[in-house]
Amino acid sequence: MSADAPLILTDVEKHYGGLRPLRLRSLHVRAGALVALTGLDAPAAEMFTNLATGAILPDRGDVRLFGRSTAEVSDADEWLRGLDRVGILTDRAVLIDGYTTAQNLAMPLTLDVDPLSGDLRRRAEALAEDVGLSGDLLDQPVAALSAAEKLRIRFARALALAPALILMEHPTATLDRQDVAPFARDVRRVFDTRQLAGVAVTADRAFASAAAADVLQLRPSDGELIPQGRVLGRIGRLFGR
Repeated sequence: MSADAPLILTDVEKHYGGLRPLRLRSLHVRAGALVALTGLDAPAAEMFTNLATGAILPDRGDVRLFGRSTAEVSDADEWLRGLDRVGILTDRAVLIDGYTTAQNLAMPLTLDVDPLSGDLRRRAEALAEDVGLSGDLLDQPVAALSAAEKLRIRFARALALAPALILMEHPTATLDRQDVAPFARDVRRVFDTRQLAGVAVTADRAFASAAAADVLQLRPSDGELIPQGRVLGRIGRLFGR
């Protein structure tokens, strides 16, 4: 089961202080595919991440991460081992403005980044290349970078531990529109190359259509996920999909 669908949510409901509970009737995220999930605001996206990783348990229903129900994980060490297989792309991930791009890229690997060892420098360079981040930026302080460049740093950090599953929370919310298409193409390339599974919670339909294999619209009243791929096909072609 975990090989075919690293993440499965079935009849999930979670009260979290929103206008209504977060409900998800059925979501299967298969290996090698990014699913775009629309219809969730920022708090709901954070709650989805917490449910998917087992940081929070649903009030009802079942979440299975790599084949194991999150409700069955009672040992902190086991939970952390599972979490190591998940990369999270979110604006909540702190970047250190005074550190260089290379130092920030190395932080998922170690906090001992000042100075940066030769091996860590090489690994940071590889991550930067993987996400389309210019090598010229490696020695620049993060404070001097654009929103698009900071997003790519966060994407690279989500990939740093070679996860099998990537979760994204509104990744393009801070981007200028001209930066969405290049980022979407690089996301699609990375997922195809690494054969990753993933969920991108997004309100950006252009990004969703260009980057994801499937686009699903959440109906909040009952948690039904409605496929949107056919509707958005023409948008995807505009982005070179």
